[in-house]
Amino acid sequence: MPIESGSCASARQAKQKRKSHSLSIRRTNSSEQERAGLQRDMLEGQDSKLPSAVRNTLLELFGQIEREFENLYIENLELRREIDTLNERLAGEGQTIDGAELSKGQLKTKASHSTSQLSQKLKTTYKASTSKIVSSFKTTTSRAICQLVKEYVGHRDGIWDVSVAKTQPVVLGTASADHTALLWSIETGKCLVKYVGHVGSVNSIKFHPTEQVALTASGDQTAHIWRYIVQLPTPQPTADSNQVSGEDEVEFSDKDEPDGDGDGSSDCPTVRVPLTSLKSHQGVVIAADWLVGGKQAVTASWDRTANLYDVETSELVHSLTGHDQELTHCCTHPTQRLVVTSSRDTTFRLWDFRDPSIHSVNVFQGHTDTVTSAVFTVGDNVVSGSDDRTVKVWDLKNMRSPIATIRTDSAVNRINVCVGQRIIALPHDNRQVRLFDMSGVRLARLPRSNRQGHRRMVCCSAWCEDHPICNLFTCGFDRQAIGWNINIPALLQEK
Repeated sequence: MPIESGSCASARQAKQKRKSHSLSIRRTNSSEQERAGLQRDMLEGQDSKLPSAVRNTLLELFGQIEREFENLYIENLELRREIDTLNERLAGEGQTIDGAELSKGQLKTKASHSTSQLSQKLKTTYKASTSKIVSSFKTTTSRAICQLVKEYVGHRDGIWDVSVAKTQPVVLGTASADHTALLWSIETGKCLVKYVGHVGSVNSIKFHPTEQVALTASGDQTAHIWRYIVQLPTPQPTADSNQVSGEDEVEFSDKDEPDGDGDGSSDCPTVRVPLTSLKSHQGVVIAADWLVGGKQAVTASWDRTANLYDVETSELVHSLTGHDQELTHCCTHPTQRLVVTSSRDTTFRLWDFRDPSIHSVNVFQGHTDTVTSAVFTVGDNVVSGSDDRTVKVWDLKNMRSPIATIRTDSAVNRINVCVGQRIIALPHDNRQVRLFDMSGVRLARLPRSNRQGHRRMVCCSAWCEDHPICNLFTCGFDRQAIGWNINIPALLQEK
């Protein structure tokens, strides 16, 4: 009777083990549906807040994870058996192979390959489903807190900027690409005054701190100072807008934009000639603002400079140079002679005019893309927003790093801070408007559905803390401005 050689016996043993492993895998696969059914039955008997579709998806994903790890476990057991077999064969030769050493070679190679396959499979599986699952877990803390109150429709093109008057009567101002600036009654939504003195896009509007005077910046390379006189109409009773959760997700197309030319800008009084025209720039004037007291104004331009003017004489006092690319915004401190300018060069600069003999400048670097705006808050803080999808809070006494960073999923446009409550309003390219506190905690998202909210990019936001009806205004490239009522005490309580 022939004797079986050692090599043949080893091959036969390995073949049997592979066959056993294959049978184990088949048994595992055949019982998958049964196990999934049992798990679903168990979950159905439990008290769960999750929708059944979400629970089924989770079960399916976790089932895939369990099966992958089970396969890895079986492979590791088989490798261990092979180690033991090799040790037995080599024991007679006085050699042994330690399992730990083998795991660094053959075992590690197989395990890393299996782990890589598992990781890739999980990434592919989760990419399509994770966002939907996570969105279903979001808490609707903004329910019944953010309510649309009034829409201001009358521009023929997108609205770049929105501002609220600081004097009585309190009116809303909008600056548009249609070459006009409009003043509105906040309560009624009626257009009160139309300014048509510019021959280019009106990119910014700011109200004088003590007089009925407005400052507008334009693509015609000028900034205009013009006076307005308004008489507020009697408010008409309006029905309450439905309170909609801030988590609605509805897609829009261009056909959802307001139709026609609006409802009233054509029959309101028109101002055609400015009091003063500021003309020292060689490029588009993208923004302008009043210094504290209203005797000086600052402008920011695509010619990479910001200019400081004397309002009474229209003379250029200082030209602020240093930015490497076009400026995007400028803002002044409410109580001090400080100016901040932002630029496409990924920086923003703080200009200090408190000492007449020294005009210092500090450069803030922290963004990786265009800084779309930077604004002051109460005290020694500046908040900056960028196309790099972040918003950063800075301490003016420490320029090296921000004290808080907010990361978002879309480019951030002209931000505004509710000074009293320290709440930041973030308008986004993706039509969203989100509210955060100064420490970076998200408070709410303004409603957006087929009935409420902006239908295209939101360009700017402005707070009006003392108004009893609307305390936040937003404008967008859907040619409308919107007045919102934000229940701030409830918002902070939810936080």
